[in-house]
Parts: sequence; C-alpha cells; structure tokens
Amino acid sequence: MIAEFRLPDLGEGLPEAEIVQWHVAPGDEVALNQTLAEVETAKAVVELPSPYAGVVAHLQHREGDVVAVGDLLVSFDVDTGDESASSEESGETRAVPERDAADPPNLVGYGAPQRSSERPRRRPRRAPHEGAPDSEIDARAAAPHDAVDALAEDGSLSERPRSTPPVRALARDLGVDLTAIEPTGPDRLITRADVERAAAARPAVHDRPTVPVGAEREASGGRAAIDETRIPIRGVRKATAAAMVESAFTAPHVTVFLSVDVTRSMRFLDDLREDGATGEVRVGVLALVAKAVCLALPRHPELNAHWDDAGGEIVQYRHVHLGIAAATERGLVVPHIPHAEGLSLVELAEAIGDLARTARDGRTPLDRLRGSTFSLTNFGVFGVDAGTPILNPGETGILGVGTVRRQPWEHRGEVALRDVLTLSLSFDHRVVDGEQGARFLHAVGEVLHDPARTLLLA
Repeated sequence: MIAEFRLPDLGEGLPEAEIVQWHVAPGDEVALNQTLAEVETAKAVVELPSPYAGVVAHLQHREGDVVAVGDLLVSFDVDTGDESASSEESGETRAVPERDAADPPNLVGYGAPQRSSERPRRRPRRAPHEGAPDSEIDARAAAPHDAVDALAEDGSLSERPRSTPPVRALARDLGVDLTAIEPTGPDRLITRADVERAAAARPAVHDRPTVPVGAEREASGGRAAIDETRIPIRGVRKATAAAMVESAFTAPHVTVFLSVDVTRSMRFLDDLREDGATGEVRVGVLALVAKAVCLALPRHPELNAHWDDAGGEIVQYRHVHLGIAAATERGLVVPHIPHAEGLSLVELAEAIGDLARTARDGRTPLDRLRGSTFSLTNFGVFGVDAGTPILNPGETGILGVGTVRRQPWEHRGEVALRDVLTLSLSFDHRVVDGEQGARFLHAVGEVLHDPARTLLLA
C-alpha cells in the first residue's frame, strides 16, 4: 500500500522549509529512520528521517522548493511482497506495518543511525520517458541537474550528483554543472576542489551576459533591468531580517565604545600557544573576551536580563547562556553556549570553535539557536575596529569585538606601540542605564587589559 509522509513541524512553529538535498530517489529501498532529505528552516539545516521502511514511490518536490508544514513530501510503497496482492484479492485491508519498539523513529534534526556503509539499493524500474514522444524526452534532457529523475546519455535513469549544500552554492555562483564533474571525494562525493577545478578548466565565454530571471521587467527608472540580480528572501536570511527589524524597532538601542590596551593579553595568548598548555585547542581573542564577559556579568546582572513587556517585569538570569554570532553562507545565526559562566578559558575556546564549525555546516541543533541571554559578535575578523551591533531579540546586551591593532598609545607616561582593541557594547536602554552599561564595559576592559585580574574575580 502507499503511505504518505508530510513535512512535520520542525520546531518553534516554523511554517515552511526549503529542500536542500534529497538523499533518496524514486525506487530506493529505505529503512526506518534512514535520512530522506536535508531541509533548511529559518533556523538551521536539519535531516528528515524516514517514518517507514519500504520503497520510495514518488518525491513530491524538487531540491530548492519551499514546502509548507503539512504538505506531502514523499510517498512510500510499504507493501512490496506477494502477500499484499493476495490480501487485496481477498478484500482485506492491510495496515501499515507496526514499528519495532526496539527501533523507534528518530527525532527530526538529530540524524539517523547508519545502517550500512553501502548506498541504498534501488529496485529496477521503467524509465518514465519510455514510449514518450521525442519532444518530452528532449525537455527532460534539458531539465536542471536536480530534477527528480535524472536522464543519462543512454536514455536510462542515472544517479544525481552527490554534494554538500556549500559545494552546490559554490557551483551555482561559478556556473558549473555538477553533472559534468567527475567526483573525487569519498563515496563519489563532489568536493569544493572538484567545482573549482571544473570552473578553471571551462573556456572563457564572451557572449553577452545572461539576463537574470525577471530582468525583462522594467526597472523603476523605465529602463530594462538587465544589470539586476534578484535573490529570493527565505530561510535564515528571512528570519534574520525579521528579527533585526523587531529588535531595532522594539528596544531603544544605545552603543558605547571602549578602546583597551590589550598588550598583556596578547602576550598571554602567545605564551599559551608557545608552551602548548592548551593542547590542540586554539585560544584566541574572542575566547578571552568571552571569559571576561562571563566574569563581569554576575556583577552586572542588569546586562544579563530580558524586558518582559507582557508581564511588566525585568527578568534577570542566574546563568550566562552566551550567544556567538556566526556568519554562514545561509546568513547570520547566533547559537549559544549554555552555562558559559562555569567554563574555563580553554573550554570556552573549544566550545566557540565547535559552534562555528556546526554553524558553517548548517548543523546547529535548534535548541542551541534559542535561549541565549547575552551575545558576542566578532567583526574584528574582517578588519573592522568598531560597530553598532543590533541586539539579538529577547536580550539586553551584545558586545562587538573589533580587530587588534598595533598603534601608538600612552604607556607609563610615554608614547609606545601597543596592541589596542575597541569594544562596542549595545544595550536596551529600557533595562540598562548609561552608567550601568559603562561600568560593565569598563569591567570587561579591565580583564582584557590585565588578564591576571581574573584571579581576583574568579
């Protein structure tokens, strides 16, 4: 019989998701909890495990489609044996097989256990274009590479190229057809190097530029918009935009700045790297700032708080759930480190590194994308000295970390070259007064000026 799988609620009432990559195709035999697809919500990329064991009958959508919660995704043939035919002839109705209690379905977003190192088996099937007119075959041959049924040169159905979302995005940017690439990665996975090599080997094209979709429409000035590129607003970018607008027009922002001589901190970090005291964990400026923030917040709880408009209260938190803003190919996300105040400097550095890697891969768990109480944003990695960061909705403070510059500075009554860092603190003026914000920022700056002060605060 045919069983249907509809897009489930992926958490926080998110209404839709974009299909990033299918892991199965029509005709594939799938096991219970096997990953069917990767989908991108407004928060992260999550895996969808199969709720059935059977054969994929039909995929209702293509990669890149935006699907609403509750819409049909996949149809399964969960009864492929002869027994089903006999039951139908006898008029009996056969129910979907019960799941094994020892093999429960996986939660969405937590991945599926690996059943085997082999690719899923595909049952033989007739190509849907058999007996079709030549025009239909030509149309299918010209379809994009992510069409549900890929057409090989010999007219048979072929496997879609396997790649990761960042690699596919790179291929789109470079105009590289993934079906023309010979994979070199494990299990015939197309890598970034494969795409870059294919782009470099492609002959230069001197034809006139391709007009983007929708460019035939007239621009507001009356001329044809042949120089426009229109990018759909969806996924993480759409959610980030909504959150920033909500924050900017709800909380009255104030930003204060402090430039700090961090020469001692930079020497401290250099010593840690040289003597190998931190092992393989690289402790950087951001980790040191995070530690300074975690030491200062308990003494300035008004910055680790939330304005509860509905309850008419200011809610102060006992623990520091430290958000770390991360720029990814899908947009800005702010995963957090829970109970950061209890972590050592090395543990904070390791946690920040793990958050950055999972965020770039789009694998941040949904529970890490909500619940932060204070955030850091590091625009210093882009060579920027200072900025006016916008509050993460629901928080009272966010600290921007600038780049460390070697510059002339007053030191012991003389002018000397020192390492200087500028901190930018934005806060909700409904919760925090200017004096309170300045005192907190000064406390963080004191630790960064002389990291030995942590012995007094710990």
